[in-house]
Amino acid sequence: QVQLVESGGELVQAGDSLRLSCVASGRAFATEAMAWFRQAPRKEREFVICINWSDENTGYTDSVKGRFTISRDSAKNTVYLQMNSLTPEDTGVYYCATSRVYCGNYFSRRVGKYNYWGQGTQVTVSS
Repeated sequence: QVQLVESGGELVQAGDSLRLSCVASGRAFATEAMAWFRQAPRKEREFVICINWSDENTGYTDSVKGRFTISRDSAKNTVYLQMNSLTPEDTGVYYCATSRVYCGNYFSRRVGKYNYWGQGTQVTVSS
């Protein structure tokens, strides 16, 4: 079993920056991709960004290109999501997830390919 705990979500204003953290425990070494998804009210959960434990390869959705970056600290089993230039469209619950899928291929963007999820952290961006 893998446990994921997110933190860092809060209410911010448009244009602000925010950093989310996700700490993995349990058998996290058996997974590969660490990803962030988000879910806005009345919308489906969507892929945001991912990174592999084994290398620096990343993947991200076009709407966050140039604004969001993902990094990892393997010694701390922690993944970070740095979000800059936030807009109200970034509002939602942000979930950390992990899987054996490799970040960078098509399947790494699919909700159904992730076996383990955190409880989510709320990010609200006011205009």
